[in-house]
Amino acid sequence: MILSCGEALIDMLPRQSAQGENAFAPYPGGAVFNTAIALGRLGARSGFFSGLSEDLFGQILVNALAESGVDAGMAARSDRPTTLAFVTLIDGHAQYAFYDENTAGRMLSKEDLPAVPDSVKALFFGGISLPVEPCGASYEALMLREAARRVTMIDPNIRPGFIRDEAAYRARLDRMMAVADIVKVSDEDLRWIEGPGTIDELARKVLARGAKLVFVTEGATGAHGFSATHSVFAPARKVKVVDTVGAGDTFNAGVLAALDRSDALDKVSVAGADEALMRACLELGVAVAAVVVGRAGANPPWSEELA
Repeated sequence: MILSCGEALIDMLPRQSAQGENAFAPYPGGAVFNTAIALGRLGARSGFFSGLSEDLFGQILVNALAESGVDAGMAARSDRPTTLAFVTLIDGHAQYAFYDENTAGRMLSKEDLPAVPDSVKALFFGGISLPVEPCGASYEALMLREAARRVTMIDPNIRPGFIRDEAAYRARLDRMMAVADIVKVSDEDLRWIEGPGTIDELARKVLARGAKLVFVTEGATGAHGFSATHSVFAPARKVKVVDTVGAGDTFNAGVLAALDRSDALDKVSVAGADEALMRACLELGVAVAAVVVGRAGANPPWSEELA
């Protein structure tokens, strides 16, 4: 199993009622939630760990996970509310109003961390849960606890609006990236973390932190993969872009699913990844991301949809 650890929330998307009134419709979302969903649809044994509410929105999230074959049995259920993100469109650009205080996800504590069974081969972390407390400290503790025994991957998915204490957040990323086997970043995230420089130069800095594989997505250009001995590039597929919601989250699932399909979800195999394995990760990641950007919202493909 691949256990995705991080936020799940409800996106309240603007709609219009039959009476012409402005309204909002609830859709399940969250970066790490999207990765778990994408993994399930790609046929991997996918699990999800987060703080999930027992309210009606929490049930929407649980149902969505189940429909994509994701096991939410390790999630910490509570009677706290679900995080809501109300979306408004200003000149076609989405703006978000988050309601996250005292929610089931935000208030996840170290006492809520699960006993991870041996069936879990890899853990994935990232998203907007990392810069906020107490859940950020809880996910960090889980990663540090498990990193010596299982493959760990992190996608910081930098969202500056969520970062209240940049120094503390950078310190957390330093600690988590130091134990991660795989780090995935966008080119923008890479420069936020490492400063100015070429993608190659900055990826080498991330490798020097301790990662064995570094993947860098570069929007419509494509994606890069780096190890201590290899550098691989896969161009993006040409598609008509509807929106880019969930593209990076789904790319992450492609990387992990490719490793799983190659029976390489162990620390030795990841550390010794050859060019062919890295290319397989990039190509599946690019392929699934291309499907997502071609349709509205974070709607990852099922295996049978891939050409």
